[in-house]
Amino acid sequence: MDKHDVSLVAELRRNSRISLSNLSAALGLSRATVRSRMDRLISLGVILGFTVVLKEDVEQSPIRGLMLIGIEGRGTDRIAHRLNGIPAVQAIHSTNGKWDMILEIGTETLAEFDKILNDIRRVEGIMTSETNLLLATRMATSKKTLQ
Repeated sequence: MDKHDVSLVAELRRNSRISLSNLSAALGLSRATVRSRMDRLISLGVILGFTVVLKEDVEQSPIRGLMLIGIEGRGTDRIAHRLNGIPAVQAIHSTNGKWDMILEIGTETLAEFDKILNDIRRVEGIMTSETNLLLATRMATSKKTLQ
């Protein structure tokens, strides 16, 4: 990706519904150039899709957090299968480094969140965990703003 592609992606992150006219004005490129760059980024798999975050998506699970877990031995697949059956576990990510998995958890209340954490900690093979509540979500507008 060159600097124009990076700028294009940054604009789309700010507003994925921005018109081609507004995109071309913001980038200083013609509409045809912007359209061909978007098509190329999509065909290369750089842009996988466009999405919308609804207010109700956050309201259904107002208490959200990330749980980092350490697993003993080789039970990762078994544990992931078990965690996948918990409705409050919205996503399971494998990772490297100190932690083996990162779980995205969402509940309606803190009491329910606490219960889910305790249930997960009791899963055989989970040795350690750390949980962080998500207080606010801001969409990244460009790599320059992430520090």
